[in-house]
Amino acid sequence: MRTLTTVTGILCIVIVLLDAFQTVILPRRAAGRLRLTRIFYIATWMPWRAVAMHIHHPRKRETLLSFYGPLSLIFLLIVWACGMVFGFSLIYFSLGSPFNDSSRQLSYFSDLYVSGTNFFTLGLGDVTPHGQIARVLSTLEAGTGFGFLAVVMGYFPVLYGAFSRREVSISLLDARAGSPPTAAELMRRHSFEGAEDELSTLLTEWERWSAELLESHISYTLLCYYRSQHTNQSWVGALTTMLDTSALLIAGVKGHEARQAQLTFAMARHALVDLAQVFSLPPAKNVPDRLSPERYEQLYGLLCQSGVSVCRDGQSYERLRNLRLLYEGYATSLSDYLCMPLPPWISEQPRKDNWLAVAKVRSQAESAGIPVEPHNLAEVIDQHHEF
Repeated sequence: MRTLTTVTGILCIVIVLLDAFQTVILPRRAAGRLRLTRIFYIATWMPWRAVAMHIHHPRKRETLLSFYGPLSLIFLLIVWACGMVFGFSLIYFSLGSPFNDSSRQLSYFSDLYVSGTNFFTLGLGDVTPHGQIARVLSTLEAGTGFGFLAVVMGYFPVLYGAFSRREVSISLLDARAGSPPTAAELMRRHSFEGAEDELSTLLTEWERWSAELLESHISYTLLCYYRSQHTNQSWVGALTTMLDTSALLIAGVKGHEARQAQLTFAMARHALVDLAQVFSLPPAKNVPDRLSPERYEQLYGLLCQSGVSVCRDGQSYERLRNLRLLYEGYATSLSDYLCMPLPPWISEQPRKDNWLAVAKVRSQAESAGIPVEPHNLAEVIDQHHEF
């Protein structure tokens, strides 16, 4: 019985340390379906998502979903700490509770208490070990707890640094592709003379953003649950928008930026597919068509009206459809799993962006027109944001 208890305690410690190493330190995708972190997120995310989806108010639902990422990190750390404290307490118990406690009779709860004080390096001294093995184990547990806390302290800045870098680009996309961002709006706002170079630069930036997203979110899968500041923004939506735009440039738009569009498409799809596989999500099938032939005609008319050089041959829609098949299934699976809606190809309810209000003021200044009242400008800007 004591041998079984010792083995169980050692196994608990090894499982927790290995899982923490793979989650926090290992800079690559952690393997194994029976990992503690994976089981934790499966067991907690599904109920949390189910409760959130019963909330009909969009902002309240998004607020509840946004709490999950930070809270899950805190509770995961608690699970790790409890696992190691429990493991050491079992080892102490298998050794016959080798401690001195004059205030009460020794029991398993005494072992658990000593394990907790050792792990968190409290150093109370009311229960002391006797025997060489107990002293060595107490010192080892104290060192493990100190190292665990040190690693955790360094874990938070890395997470929030990667999250901040991700969100900066998503926020910058607002003025370039609308809110929520759409491929049609992105192309329309880059239809002015000389916009080809600016569009190529933007696609280059998002190729690098996709690579950084892949690297950071594969290493720290927890970041996938972290949500953007506004209800109409998400990393899944932004990534899908850039895939839509790149696919449109490759399949049906004339211009030299198509070369960069191919590179951005390849990198963005790589990130999308790999992140879907992290959650073991197969591509969704039999989903509603995001761009029906009728909507494609509407998209074509909008682009032509904006001055975009669109290829008008009988195969343009089919080429675009074949490219969409390479990523839309994975995007839909991630969207459903994380409750992050995919953007439409064409904005259903166009809204006035805050930068357009500022541009109007600048235009009036150049033409010496009548200035806009400050309070009216503030109203336009405030209406743009939805938290």
